[in-house]
Amino acid sequence: MPLTFTVFRGNKSGAPKRATTTRPEELSGDSVLVRVTASGLCGTDLHYKSEDMVLGHEGIGVVEATGPGCKVLEKGDRVGWGYEHDSCGHCQQCLSGAETYCPQRAMYGFADRDQGSFASHAVWREAFLFKIPDELSDEDAAPLQCGGATVFNALHAYKAMETETVGVMGVGGLGHLAIQFAANMGCRVVVLSGTESKKEDAMRLGAHEFIATKDKKELKVAQPLNRLLVTTSAQPNWDQILPIMAPGATIHPLTAAQGSFEIPYMPLLLGAITVQGSVVAPRYIHQRMLEFAALHKIKPVVQAFPMTEDGIKEAMDKLEQGKVHFRAVLKPQQAVSV
Repeated sequence: MPLTFTVFRGNKSGAPKRATTTRPEELSGDSVLVRVTASGLCGTDLHYKSEDMVLGHEGIGVVEATGPGCKVLEKGDRVGWGYEHDSCGHCQQCLSGAETYCPQRAMYGFADRDQGSFASHAVWREAFLFKIPDELSDEDAAPLQCGGATVFNALHAYKAMETETVGVMGVGGLGHLAIQFAANMGCRVVVLSGTESKKEDAMRLGAHEFIATKDKKELKVAQPLNRLLVTTSAQPNWDQILPIMAPGATIHPLTAAQGSFEIPYMPLLLGAITVQGSVVAPRYIHQRMLEFAALHKIKPVVQAFPMTEDGIKEAMDKLEQGKVHFRAVLKPQQAVSV
């Protein structure tokens, strides 16, 4: 009998619909059957809610079966997966630990559209699954698979140092994780947000300084920013931001958005500012991120919703309305066998 499991697909109406996906009964190669125990809801999922594809890419689950090519994972292991599912393994990017830029990369939304983390099960390559440290619960680990990997990668891959002052623009799903990672790396963290409403949250999570930017022509900081992580969907007001950037500083735009990225030309040149694009972490950095989060007790602030049609729609609606504090996590209502 083939493996048939429950999934939740996007729909033209924007409301997810329950469906099924089928895989061969015999797992081949390093394929792993995972029973989903939690899934994060990411802003990127909203981009696909009206498409005929299975939603979700912040998955946590338990290994139920392994293919003959598996060497590391065993039945019962807790694992997670994120935005990337596969790569060629042979190009210069793959061989240098940058497989997220492989020309043949398999990414959420573009490949494997018949399965995702809004599901009872999924089948993925062992090579793209990550063991979850015991110190992290399923609910805490799920948002780290994309949100955590995105912000940690910007800091770790581009050599953030403990002597830096790191700005975090926005205190939301990405921003509240960026604050924790940067602070626990030893950086001085300056949070920029529109109003004072999230100051208490930001300071509790590890910020050293908080600046409300709304209606201000000029911002004042104790120390110029060596690095700025932009976690808001709206582009910054560069007339406010560039004067508080240190010479040679780096700007990391981290949210997925349409349209053009624009920044004033002369301040960019005169300040030797770098704008650094990036996606989620490659596997070696993803693994380090999980270990770092477990060691330093970095956890997302989550709201739980049932993994049902109504539960997913409620979570997506609240996320779209900006009413999730700070990450939504979907939980299956009961264990399902295949």
